[in-house]
Formats: sequence, structure tokens, C-alpha cells
Amino acid sequence: MHAAVPEVAVPGSLADPLAAFFDHLASETRHSQRTCDSYQRDLNRFAVWLNQHQYHQWQAPNSHDVRRYVADLTRQGLSGRSIARHLSAIRRFYRFLVREKLATDNPALDIRAPKSGRRLPKVADVDQVNHLLDSLPDDPLEIRDVCMFELIYSSGLRLSELAALDLDSVDLRGSQVRVQGKGGKERDLPVGRKAVAAIRAWLPVRSGMASDAEQALFVSQRGDRLSHRSIQSRLSRWGLVKGADQRLHPHMLRHSFASHMLESSGDLRAVQELLGHADIATTQVYTHLDFQHLAQVYDKSHPRARRRRYDGGSDKDAQNHE
Repeated sequence: MHAAVPEVAVPGSLADPLAAFFDHLASETRHSQRTCDSYQRDLNRFAVWLNQHQYHQWQAPNSHDVRRYVADLTRQGLSGRSIARHLSAIRRFYRFLVREKLATDNPALDIRAPKSGRRLPKVADVDQVNHLLDSLPDDPLEIRDVCMFELIYSSGLRLSELAALDLDSVDLRGSQVRVQGKGGKERDLPVGRKAVAAIRAWLPVRSGMASDAEQALFVSQRGDRLSHRSIQSRLSRWGLVKGADQRLHPHMLRHSFASHMLESSGDLRAVQELLGHADIATTQVYTHLDFQHLAQVYDKSHPRARRRRYDGGSDKDAQNHE
């Protein structure tokens, strides 16, 4: 769990350039509100740290100070990926400061985050996903929930992509959905038969909840667009009610989609396109998952996969005789 940012007042000498940068970010339409909020959280945290260490001008810290900041974040338990995000925000901010002649150089330019061990995404197996999605809904909200979960697993949607869907995003006749991914990039994705049926079941229920002016595909009981937090909560609840053996969240269904597609097709490029990954290296994590699955099957099935133990001997003894 990450340590909370202390509530320490940031002097105007630090706060004013930050405010100018946030206004600059907001004016660039390619940055989502979520990205702007992330920059603001990370840079405010750095400003608090600078103020605590008696730096009251942005041009004061050097690369050694940024390394000290990285070390502090590491001690507080942040992962390498989170620290890399902080450094990216600091570098971007200093580019702005240099351009505006509020700083002369970028002290974060050559600083790298510590490496974290690769964490493979958790996936549910095919049988478990089928059990969860084939469970019958008990009320109108569960009809909506099944529809959402079918769509995530059918098309590999991100949580943000699912929440942003409008009625005109879905083409039921063509069995496809148009989503807006990271960086505002749109992509058209196929929708499976089960997910199409789930959408058809949800639409009449939705019309009784939402006004004609509401365009969101997934709405709450109040008739407004369903929030990210609500979608996460409903999937977690569904897993508990239907007897899942692990905590469910939207990204697990997306990961399961990717892993199951790769197991069946072996087509990494196709999975990359479906997931909307700009870099195939991001998709390659699923090849590690697939290899783990293959290794387990091999280890259990191949008659000579495991070393035999000599009676009364250890594995090390066996190695010495081979």
C-alpha cells in the first residue's frame, strides 16, 4: 500500500508554475482528464517533498536530488512502474519549465526507476469464466452486469473503454463494437454471439432506467452513466455470489481474454490489435503466461519430464549420478 502524501502547504514559488503546467496540459485535447489528474498527483507529491527539503524554486534541485527522491519513493514501497510514472511526469514538467524559461535544465533527464520483478497478470481458466458468465441473472441489475462482463471477455475491453461506451458504439447487426482506447485511438472489435445476446437482453431493461437524452450504454439505477468504481464493485460482487475461487476485477477478464486467445490462436499480432497495445512488447507478457501453462501440462504429462529420485537419495544425489 502506498504511503499517503503528507498535507504540507506548497509555497507559491512552486505552486504557480505547477498551475501553469496543469492549464497547459488541460488545453491539449489528446490528454484525458485521468492523465491530467495523474500528473497533478505525482507532481504535487514531488513539490511537497521539495518543500520539506527546503527547496522553494523549481530550478534548485539537481539530478542528485531527484535520485534522493526516487530512493524515498522506493523506501515508501512504490513499485518500479509507479516510480517510472513519477519520473515521466517530472521530466515532462521540466521540459515545460525550460521552454517557459523557468528552469535552465531538466534534472530528471537521465534518471531511471529501479526495476521491478515482472508480475504476470492473473487469469481465470476457461471453465471458471464459462461458469461465471453462464450463471443466470436474478434481477435487472444483474442482466446489466452479465452484459458488461460478457462484453469485456468477448472483446478484451479495458475498464475505461467499457464505461465510455455509448448506444451508438455497438453494431449488433455487424457484431462489433467501436471503442476509444488510450491516446484517443479508436478501434473496431468483434463481439461474440453470447455478448450480442447479452446486449439484446440488456437494452429493454436499460430503456426503463435511462432517459432518452442519456447516451451511455451502461447506466445505474438512477439512469446515469455507470462509474468505473461501480463496475469494479459489481464484478467483485458477482464473483462472490457465483462462487468464484478468486477475487474478480475487470482487468482479470481482459487478461483472461488475451491469454485464452493466445492459447487458441498463437497469433500475437492479432491479440496486440484486439487489446489496442501500441507496442507488441506489452502484449508479449501473455506469451509468458502461455509458456507457464504449457510447462505445467508438460511437467504433468511427459513420462521423462521429472528427474527420478534414487531410493534413499536426494535430487542432488540423483544429479551426481546423471
